[in-house]
Amino acid sequence: MIKLHHLNNSRSQRILWMLEEIGVEYEIVHHQRDAQTNLAPESLKAVHPLGKSPVLVDNDVVIPESGAIIEYLARTYAPEAMLPSDNPTDLSQYVYWMHFSEGSLMPPMVMRLVMEKIKTSPKPFFARGIANNIANKVLASFVTPNIDRNLGYIDQYLAGKEWFAGDHVTGADVQMSFPLEAVVATGGAKSYPNITAFVKRVHERTAYQRALEKGGDYAYA
Repeated sequence: MIKLHHLNNSRSQRILWMLEEIGVEYEIVHHQRDAQTNLAPESLKAVHPLGKSPVLVDNDVVIPESGAIIEYLARTYAPEAMLPSDNPTDLSQYVYWMHFSEGSLMPPMVMRLVMEKIKTSPKPFFARGIANNIANKVLASFVTPNIDRNLGYIDQYLAGKEWFAGDHVTGADVQMSFPLEAVVATGGAKSYPNITAFVKRVHERTAYQRALEKGGDYAYA
């Protein structure tokens, strides 16, 4: 049986959605973030050396990384349902957005979290102003413009479309869901109506609702 090592408030929630969409039998192994550090627990290192979630175990196959898991599940269990059509445009967009999610969109979003953490972390009074000024300069000159550019591009692409790679949900939508949910949940999508509408469509799906019930805490729903 498939096992998903699931961490609360993490990328693994989208894998639960994927599993519910394809309708396979699976088991959830729950892991909880450390209450003080918000990091993944040591228990995940027993599953994979990097100690991160999600990790999918299917008999002897052990797969970390959301994109790899989505590709594996789509091709192994639901190629007609979760892969794009043979149309070259749909196929190229599927591949593109599968990589864009973690390759282009998430890095500046994570960097923003790091910069904001620097600003709020305890530090000696004589270093506080210097550290905060550096963080603010990085945010203003690099991080925020990159995020805004990415979101504007995504919003424009989604105009007149329901899904990222054709006329039905595919793995690309599952992969893109996590960062876009985070943007909407934190109030960053007010200027991006098509992103907001996409996340709303995702949240309305029955399979997504079942995944929420099974996954536990998830701040971006």
